Amino acid sequence: MSIEDLITETSFAKLKGKIDDRLLESLLEHGFERPTRIQFQVLPHMLLGRDLIGAAETGSGKTLAFLIPTIENLLKCGMKRKDGMGCLIISPARELSLQIYEVLKKLLTHIDLSHILLVGGEKKLKEVACLKKGVNIVVGTPGRLLDHIQNTTLFCGNLKHLILDEADKLLESGFEKHLTGILKKLPKKRQTALFSATIDEKVQNLARVALKPDATIVSVKNDKQPTATRLQQGYFLCPIEKRICWLYKMLKKCKKFKVMVFFSSCKSVDYHYEFFKVHCKAPVLSIHGKQSQPRRKETYQNFVDAEKGVLFCTDVAARGLDIPAVNWIIQFDPPTDIKDYIHRVGRTARGLSSVGNAVILLRPEEEVFIDYLKREKVYLDKYNFDEPSGEVQDMLENLISRDGTLKVLARKAYLSYLRCYKKHPLCKIFNIKNMDLKLAAKGFGFLEQPHVDFLKTTKHQKTKKEQSC
Repeated sequence: MSIEDLITETSFAKLKGKIDDRLLESLLEHGFERPTRIQFQVLPHMLLGRDLIGAAETGSGKTLAFLIPTIENLLKCGMKRKDGMGCLIISPARELSLQIYEVLKKLLTHIDLSHILLVGGEKKLKEVACLKKGVNIVVGTPGRLLDHIQNTTLFCGNLKHLILDEADKLLESGFEKHLTGILKKLPKKRQTALFSATIDEKVQNLARVALKPDATIVSVKNDKQPTATRLQQGYFLCPIEKRICWLYKMLKKCKKFKVMVFFSSCKSVDYHYEFFKVHCKAPVLSIHGKQSQPRRKETYQNFVDAEKGVLFCTDVAARGLDIPAVNWIIQFDPPTDIKDYIHRVGRTARGLSSVGNAVILLRPEEEVFIDYLKREKVYLDKYNFDEPSGEVQDMLENLISRDGTLKVLARKAYLSYLRCYKKHPLCKIFNIKNMDLKLAAKGFGFLEQPHVDFLKTTKHQKTKKEQSC
């Protein structure tokens, strides 16, 4: 019998007698009936206290895979509030930490284990007061966690479990120093589990430092197809000056759906949000890393709860977030690399029976990106759309000429768009040298191109850039 057959025939109810009845009750009460493949393979090892490396794509269900055995083991050892932190869960983004925390609260419905979410942007004094009372399970981002460990009352001496979620993203985001600082403060005698979509050299180095040498490796990655099988994905070649007109028409077509639109910068999100929300009266939300934590938290929750609507976002929303019933993913600006492409489209077609759609907007000069994706076993259809109306462009240009606030936002977005191209890792594909800057400016509503002073390079810089490409 294959592992898929075994998973199909099993259920969480069969764990009765093997995990605490209160935990089992919470699972079934909140609709968690059958384990996913990562949960099926991870649970036996983590329940036995083994260190573990889990290689799994986003949306695989790894949150439950580490929360169930962690809670069970804390209950077995009789952890009390006064004992302090028994489990530390580290993730790279505030929204992902919040998502883990919400699942944790569901599992603790009938269980008296204290818990806290520690992320930047929240009131630190309130967190300190809570920590003084004693907290058993801590979920947070590296910077905030290290701050509390070094400067406040986050006691680590009784730690039993350490979870590193989205480890590859933790390292990409420049958290190596934070993680090193945290690991130095933790007891060596603990269970550690590391989960990552990719196990590259940096992740392997982190595993060598954080985990025992005999750590179990569990992989449920789909090497044949890195994106969901029920995902319809394609690309559209759009002249750079017509991008915003196309987006306007696309969002009108999708007004009954739930849509995520990815941009390359925070400034681009702000500009497009202002235009569509204020001037087009579109049902748009926005989220990016430079917003305040309360706003990000509110926006995220509102979009999770919504049945339809649009979220303008940067890649802060591309990793790990489980937003239900997203119908369309629109990549308005190009991803940094293949991993970011996969993570973006991974926000839709989540679950065994879910379907989704994705489209990436490319300049005609960038069609070679499709061949690049093919080499990574990602296959896109070529989409055709009717010519968008010029009325939106006329409206935008009129607004830019008379609305000072929108003009400032447009200029910042335009310049940040060019900067993203200038430093793009795939600069042979997303090449600013073959971009018509005047037409690009027109795409942001400008009749005259704003001054650009950062594209001039010295001969030495040019040679260095060409070598890196």
